[in-house]
Amino acid sequence: MSVPESVAPLVINCMAVDDEPLALGLVCAFIEQTPFLRLAGRHESAVAALRALHEQPEIQLLFLDIKMPDLSGLELARVLQKGPRVIFTTAFNQYALEGFRVDALDYLLKPFNYEEFLRAALKAKAYFELKQAHAAAPPVAALAPEPEQDHIYLKVEYQLVRVALADIVYVEGLKDYVKVHLASATRPLLSLTSLRSMEEKLPAGKFMRIHRSYIVGLGHIQAVGRGTVQIAGETLPVSDGYREAFDQFFSRWK
Repeated sequence: MSVPESVAPLVINCMAVDDEPLALGLVCAFIEQTPFLRLAGRHESAVAALRALHEQPEIQLLFLDIKMPDLSGLELARVLQKGPRVIFTTAFNQYALEGFRVDALDYLLKPFNYEEFLRAALKAKAYFELKQAHAAAPPVAALAPEPEQDHIYLKVEYQLVRVALADIVYVEGLKDYVKVHLASATRPLLSLTSLRSMEEKLPAGKFMRIHRSYIVGLGHIQAVGRGTVQIAGETLPVSDGYREAFDQFFSRWK
């Protein structure tokens, strides 16, 4: 009887990037004292990090400062959309929403201690373990993967109109109708349907209901205030019934 091969413990290859030497040294020290992290590079500019990443495709995780000269951490993260995952380390909490938009794993606000660092690192570990488990799972030949939903059809007057999800900024409920505000059009689409029905059609990872009258496209949010959302130049209220779920969703960026 053959003995199954043991699975090697997960070790994540990391790079630290910060233009402040003291902050860079602290992050590197935290990485080195964390058993499942391996420090594979350290750089004092995003430009140097970008150059190094072309030579080190094995890098899986960046601890990345945001406000740096020449090329900011946010700009580097946008360039690396399909590259290593990112945990931002910054002293400026106003960049939190931008961090969400580039799909960062977490956001560490300086000054942070090792406990806070470890919490973010464990989030990264859970992500890579899940990715490793999916890669090791045998393929299911009988089932073809479903394509990701990228549009819906809306009844507008006497026809069905195809609307790209990425084009929907927010949806406004008006009794038996909804107004669908689009990024590509100055006038909203008026559709004979309920806001509840729209909520069921729209994928939860891209849209959120914030009020009995509003559903917002998360990718179009410009700013989040106390009980309000700024989107497409409008300020929309977050009502009490939806505030807890909304605050929980954005809590990791505060």
